[in-house]
Amino acid sequence: MNLRHIFILPALLAAMACSDDSPVTPDTPDTPEGPDITNSVEKLVSIDAGQTFQTIAGFGASDCWSPAFVGKSWTSHRAGITELLFSSEIVGGKPKGIGLSQWRVNLGGGSAAQGEASGIEDKSRRAESYLMDDLTYDWTRCEGQRYFMDRAKELGCNNFVLFSNTPPVQYTYNGKGFSARGGLSNLKPEHYGDFAGYMADVAARYTGEGYHISHISQVTRHKSHLSPVKEPQYNWDSGQEGSGWTNDEVAALARELDMSLDDRGLSTDILLGESGDWEYLYKVKGDANRSNIFSAFFTPGSSAYVGDLAHVKNLICGHSYWTDGTWDGMRNVRKQVAQAAGQYNLDVWQSEWSMLGDNYSSSEFVGYEQASEMDIAFYMSKVIHNDLTVAGVSSWSYWTSMDVSRWGHKNRFLLISLVPAGGEYGDIEQEGSYQATATLWVLGNYSRFIRPGYRRIALDLNESRTFFGSAWLSPEGDKVVAVYTNMSDKAVRLGETHVGWSNEAKSIATYTTTGSKNLVEGTVAAGKQVILEAKSVTTVVYSLK
Repeated sequence: MNLRHIFILPALLAAMACSDDSPVTPDTPDTPEGPDITNSVEKLVSIDAGQTFQTIAGFGASDCWSPAFVGKSWTSHRAGITELLFSSEIVGGKPKGIGLSQWRVNLGGGSAAQGEASGIEDKSRRAESYLMDDLTYDWTRCEGQRYFMDRAKELGCNNFVLFSNTPPVQYTYNGKGFSARGGLSNLKPEHYGDFAGYMADVAARYTGEGYHISHISQVTRHKSHLSPVKEPQYNWDSGQEGSGWTNDEVAALARELDMSLDDRGLSTDILLGESGDWEYLYKVKGDANRSNIFSAFFTPGSSAYVGDLAHVKNLICGHSYWTDGTWDGMRNVRKQVAQAAGQYNLDVWQSEWSMLGDNYSSSEFVGYEQASEMDIAFYMSKVIHNDLTVAGVSSWSYWTSMDVSRWGHKNRFLLISLVPAGGEYGDIEQEGSYQATATLWVLGNYSRFIRPGYRRIALDLNESRTFFGSAWLSPEGDKVVAVYTNMSDKAVRLGETHVGWSNEAKSIATYTTTGSKNLVEGTVAAGKQVILEAKSVTTVVYSLK
């Protein structure tokens, strides 16, 4: 997926320009035109607007689990928190937020109403449901989640993906939101239609209230989407809501959901996949009945074939967990995702990632104990970049938008760090304080500027695991956006070549995130080079008109 241009330049110049060993610029102080370039190297970059790839559907995050409590109880801080997530406004040269363009909404299973009887010890991992024990609906529930949906829409994000971790507890074998059935679904056979009807009813309710429910994610996540099952390869037998599913069980639910959506006249699509990692999509991994998903769902004649359903489009999603331990390893897996998706003519979304597990190479990551927030944010940028440019995904979502950072987890699993009134181990319902993390702002280098409808274009550079970038063209052709990650201790001066642009840039703005800067705005004077600071993620916005 990484296409390269051939530069017709002298070999010596190319070698000097693309090497970290190239001569550094003499001492030069900061100027109004840009940062200090005392210790810098020039790198050649070509951006070709004539070579186009995928069109972005959006960047998002989910409302698992804390927004349910924050939206309801954190009345002094919730507005500020939502601005960080959804605002696209720039005030005084700094974005107020990261402008998420998708929001994944958990259709909880009802364990919250069960309290301690749910068997889920941590109440922050229990979720509400609209379904009552008498099988009627209480639409006053999920108040906190609905607050975030309201604010998302108000601030410009109106693309919601509904996903489900578990069927409602009224429909499960054990009456719980977690499963005791191993790799089999916890949904009773007689309730497939009921569960499908419930999901469609919620989507219809939200649609009637003016929310754009693009998808129901079948094991979660434009257009209106519903994701009915999440990470079906895992057994989910404790700790939080969840259930295993076989491919045939997912397909059976998808067929019921397709009919339920039709019955309610909804245009919402079913988002299949939500695989626990990328490899489950394209090969047999572990249980054959829960993997090789491309083939199972989209091969005519397969027992799990759903490619003929009206609400199943040529779209599937997966999660970036577990296959991100090394630069070369993550690229190899994502190349296989792109190749396999191409065989089935499928668009691919990445619907969930955080820095999970302990499979990270010590030569590429300093380790959790030593890592700074920015180290973790840099690693996320590696994953985003390779998902976009190698796997070719058209949507990218983070996992938990906010949570309490406990047990030394720092910002591995969250964008916004919450501290309840009683401290990090206090009651999540007791309003405390919050803090945006480096992870939020680095995600904003992508989400705030690469908007739905932007198309990836060719960017050629001497890419490495410490220096990489991608470029995007606006639907109107009036903006080019490039996002660069420079993890080295040298600033980079870009030696740029522009191909296929409608005009040269009338103005150039930069937005830089470092350990001490959060999307700080800068401008590039006419005739000056774009400067990427050392240890930074920088978005460059070229306005062509």
